[in-house]
Amino acid sequence: MQPEEQNKIAELEAKIDAIYKSVEKTRKIMLWTSIITAAVIILPLIGLLFVIPSFIDSYTTALDGLL
Repeated sequence: MQPEEQNKIAELEAKIDAIYKSVEKTRKIMLWTSIITAAVIILPLIGLLFVIPSFIDSYTTALDGLL
């Protein structure tokens, strides 16, 4: 192999390594974004499953007291 070809191969390997590092950072960011989204949206929805029936019960009890 010619020295020019070896230099180009080394340069391409360095660029590929830089791209790999960037892709890994992006993957980690997307993973944490999805985890935080699940925590912010899905967990409150699960909590509402327990709060809404209790609210409806207290609301109907209050309405029965008025009648």
